[in-house]
Amino acid sequence: MSGSGAPKIAVDASGLKVTIVATSWHTVVTDGLLAGAEKALKEAGNSDYKVVRVPGAFELPLAASLAIKNGAEVVIALGVVIQGETPHFDYVCDAATSGLTRVQLDTSVPIGFGLLTVSNEQQALDRAGLAGSKEDKGAEAVEAAIMMKRLSF
Repeated sequence: MSGSGAPKIAVDASGLKVTIVATSWHTVVTDGLLAGAEKALKEAGNSDYKVVRVPGAFELPLAASLAIKNGAEVVIALGVVIQGETPHFDYVCDAATSGLTRVQLDTSVPIGFGLLTVSNEQQALDRAGLAGSKEDKGAEAVEAAIMMKRLSF
């Protein structure tokens, strides 16, 4: 499983303007990711963040860009795309991933990548941070983005 050996990163999110952008599809999974992200932010000292829901994964890059234009210092992108019978999965996953990468590189604002791209619903449930899940990708996205924001060179 992908989470084997995943580090638990202690981060300080206090004082940061954080926006979580989350998709609206597959609410059980997405709500689990959101709950994990919110819990991680609160544990890291930040309970003053914004949550914005978007229609789907394709819309995450634009939402992240708009969040940054509105003052976000860190963005957490959450959602799930489950493979179906058509190539739609490939196009949406590529567009969302490439778009979020582009926004992050163009703005130098860290984006926590909590978009699950999975073959089936069980894989999503295993990563959603729900009771019985093996991983919490919502929390991991927060930890990675805050760590990148706090980097010093």
